[in-house]
Amino acid sequence: MTGQFAINVRITLKKGMADAEGESINKALNLLGFKVESVETVKTYVLTVKADSEEKALATTEAACSKLLANPVIQDFELKVL
Repeated sequence: MTGQFAINVRITLKKGMADAEGESINKALNLLGFKVESVETVKTYVLTVKADSEEKALATTEAACSKLLANPVIQDFELKVL
């Protein structure tokens, strides 16, 4: 029986990768008087996937991340069924 599964995808930069956007935001916040230690940018997607099981929905989402949503050279991703 096919169902719909909502999968949260969280994409972050790998350790050691420069986060230019986060650094720019951090600098701007501090210039505005906000005492922020650091800023890390994160992309989040919620995919609704039709699949026969939760495992198949996760496998489909993992394939989508590997092929399109995340750059495996510089990014990591985490999946969570909602």
